[in-house]
This record gives sequence, C-alpha cells and structure tokens, in this order.
Amino acid sequence: MTRGELQACIWPEYFAISYRNPRNGEMEGLDIDMARALAARLGVRLAFVETNFAEFMDRLDDGGCDIAMMAVGVTPARARRVAFSKPYMASPVYAVTTRTNTRIQSWQDIDRAGTVVAVAAGTVMEPLMRETLRNAEVMVVAAPRTREGEILSGRADVFMSDYPYTRRMVLMHDWARVIDPPGRFGETLYAYAIARGDAAWLAEVNAFLERMRGDGSLLRSAQRHGLTPIMLP
Repeated sequence: MTRGELQACIWPEYFAISYRNPRNGEMEGLDIDMARALAARLGVRLAFVETNFAEFMDRLDDGGCDIAMMAVGVTPARARRVAFSKPYMASPVYAVTTRTNTRIQSWQDIDRAGTVVAVAAGTVMEPLMRETLRNAEVMVVAAPRTREGEILSGRADVFMSDYPYTRRMVLMHDWARVIDPPGRFGETLYAYAIARGDAAWLAEVNAFLERMRGDGSLLRSAQRHGLTPIMLP
C-alpha cells in the first residue's frame, strides 16, 4: 500500500461479489463490503482497480493493486503465482442455457458432439472444462465479448459459471435456465489473493477475515447478497 490507500482489484461484472449496479453505477457485493471493511480496519482510503480473471495476477505482480477481492478461485496454477488467504466460500460449477434450448435439458446432454460450451477467459472453468469434456467444443470468451452474448447469438449452446453468477442470470434474464451439476462437480474454494512474498500482509488479511467471521460481518453480508449457501463455516 502506498499513500495511505488500499488498492483492491475487482471484476465489476461479478454479481453479488464485486458488481457495478447498472441502475445507479454503485459498486455492491460481498467483496465490496469486505474491501470497505478492510480499508476501515487499516485506516486508509479505498480505491477499486477494475480487472478480470485473465489479468488480475499481472496487476498484483506489477503493483497495480494490493489485493484481489473478487472471489478468486484457488487453483494450483494460480497458487504458483499469487498467495491466497484462507478460503471463505466454495461453489460447484453450473451450466446456463436458454429456456428454448430443447437439446440440452440435463447435465448429461452437455458433453455431446456438436455442443459448444462457453467459458470466460482466465476463470477456473476454462481448464476444468478442457480437462473434463470429451465430445463438446470449448469456446473461450474474452472481453469485450460475453458468455451471454455467445449464447444469445447461437454461437454457443451453454456456458459454465459458479453460484453467484448463475443466480444473477435467472434473476435478471427471463431467457436463462440454470442446470445443476451432478454432486459438487468442479467445486472450487474462493479466497483473496495478494502478491507472493509478503507474509506480514497475508497474515493481516487472514486476521481480517477471521475477525469478519467472528463478529458475524461476513455472514451478514453473505445474507444480504444471497450467498449463504456457499459460505464456508
């Protein structure tokens, strides 16, 4: 941190996590609440640095942000580049298609020849679907294109995301249909990420998370944003 400011990397499209509400332009979500609380705990100003999952590690490496507070999925590949806090959520992977898609009715219908499965570039869904799909084609969608746009255009049949993002789809789009996975398919732990090599900063972040758990702030925020089902105890 420099000049008394906490720079928090966020992805502003992440519903219920770090989301810019299009109606008023305000940032909202669990990790927006937590970023504000962390800055208050440290006694510094807060600045949000907008990024995405393909680029946030570069921002941590180059000092563009002090911490990524955007429900970062913990993976071995990411752990080789960044340091993770203790996890606070866990979500399986869900599928989203249209209500009018008669060919994909269940999870078993997805991995078939001719099906195109969209994933956002840099997310945990990209390597997961490359590893698990045997017949369907994986389409990696990079900004400014969106997974929703690929579905609506017909270029993709289904896209993969997690609990928060798929809840947004059914709340905000009457065309969307969510398909639940078998069991806990693709379940991923979510944590905050910082640059490697700063043990004191990591300890501070973990102490903050423990306090938010202990005084109920984390759970209350999760309840406000509809995330209670995926919170860790």
